[in-house]
Amino acid sequence: MKAFVLIEPGKAGWYDAPEPTVTPYGAILRPIAVTPCSSDVHTVYGGGSRKAPNLILGHECVAEVLETGELVCDFAPGDLVVVPAITPDWRALGIQEGNFKHASAPFSGHQLGRSVPGVFAEKFLIPDADTTLAKIPEGITLEQALMCVDVVTTGFTGAESADIKIGDTLVVLGIGPIGLMAVEGARHLGAARILAVGSRPVCVKLAREFGATEVLSYKDGNVTDQVMERTGGLGADGVIICGGGDEVFAQAVDMARYGIGTISNVNYYGGTGSLPFPKFSGGRGMAGKTIHTELAKGGRVRMERLLKMVQYGRINPEKLVTHCLYGLDQVETALQLMKEKPEDLIKVMVRIDWK
Repeated sequence: MKAFVLIEPGKAGWYDAPEPTVTPYGAILRPIAVTPCSSDVHTVYGGGSRKAPNLILGHECVAEVLETGELVCDFAPGDLVVVPAITPDWRALGIQEGNFKHASAPFSGHQLGRSVPGVFAEKFLIPDADTTLAKIPEGITLEQALMCVDVVTTGFTGAESADIKIGDTLVVLGIGPIGLMAVEGARHLGAARILAVGSRPVCVKLAREFGATEVLSYKDGNVTDQVMERTGGLGADGVIICGGGDEVFAQAVDMARYGIGTISNVNYYGGTGSLPFPKFSGGRGMAGKTIHTELAKGGRVRMERLLKMVQYGRINPEKLVTHCLYGLDQVETALQLMKEKPEDLIKVMVRIDWK
């Protein structure tokens, strides 16, 4: 079958891959709509851990069920479903410890397109359909459903991990698609004041629509100084890191309040080495600032809850889709768009009509 794969570090392309075989609890699906992620860009062009030869890429997908295993209860061929980007093995022992993202190994929750074949193919396997997939309620568009599988859940995870209380002041560093959903999530959790940091006009506009009360730009000077000035020297109750290089980690510590400030990181930092931790704003180790480093939440129940947020008009994630391409062969073009990030791009959807 036709599949878009990592050929070698720095090179992706098309490959004639073997078709998947259904497992007792699993389902074979074909993609209906997909979108490449910045993580796919990192996988191809950013190095990182060694990947299997000709690994099929992709982890953001709306799909049609083609075949189910004999032990699948809740899904049948023809069902239209969302496939969450995070797909833990819900039978791993670590799940019983509440370790939903790294239960059996580091990043074991993030398997698709990383340690197992992804969704950029004519068919793909989800090993445990009943715990992973979620049916799409009537009236929800492909764009809305597709955005829920990764960017909504990741942005909301960032907000949830920021320990937001009613009336808090939040900073969101980076307002790409993840940061925009972090803004939305922070608003829903009760943040009164949300300072979003970014400069691309298309993102600035949406940040304000989604709940940002102010938008700051690195182009206007040191962001930490801007935050401290606007908060009367106190800093923010919470800082959600959704983008940027290694330096943003230290900036987040700098601008979080002493004693109660929480830093929530859902940003990916490439390469090896260490992230900077500022001694002074870190209180020389005694600042009372909490740091959470989080992978997104996944699974069927998470997807069903996010789809309800769309169904009842609480969020409008379809606004993130700025570009739409047609046909599986356009995945390659879509990946390049995500790599190059033109000024008018937030997310690109590839729609696949099988005929």
